[in-house]
Amino acid sequence: MATWVALLRGVGGGIRPLPMRDLVKELEGIGLKDVRTYIQSGNVIFSSTRASTRLAGEIERCIEKRFGFHSNTFVLSVDELRRAATNNPFPQADATPQLLHLFFLEQPPKTPQLDAMNELKSKSEQFALKNKVFYFYTPDGFGISKLATRVQRLLGVETTARNWRTVGKLLEMTKEPG
Repeated sequence: MATWVALLRGVGGGIRPLPMRDLVKELEGIGLKDVRTYIQSGNVIFSSTRASTRLAGEIERCIEKRFGFHSNTFVLSVDELRRAATNNPFPQADATPQLLHLFFLEQPPKTPQLDAMNELKSKSEQFALKNKVFYFYTPDGFGISKLATRVQRLLGVETTARNWRTVGKLLEMTKEPG
């Protein structure tokens, strides 16, 4: 049985409340095992024998049916999450993990508008695109970044973002027994 990480888009943070206790119960109801969540923003660790290609759709349908809204769901293997962390080009974020966000992409972008991103970013901001992860370092703060709100549109693919601290905590949770 494999361990998976599900990242739900647009959940928590005042966007769409989703009680994690209820989510755990519903996901167990569709046969997922060892279901655990991290904070109220749609981070789920679980085990399953199902193929990853099926899991995202099953979780999305479960949320729609039980909670009445659609949440794009990104399912990553532990190796994919670990690789995203290992490939971080901004090690300075270890000291201030809230300043680095990893945008997980539904698929590699075909025509990312990197020039437009360079024009939008502030002088202190840095970014890197590596396959299905967009790393965005914002030393002056993510909330005030002009680029932060436009990343998905400029990449041309669905995304969901997590800060560096959350990525680290999710990796820790994948090592813990359920």
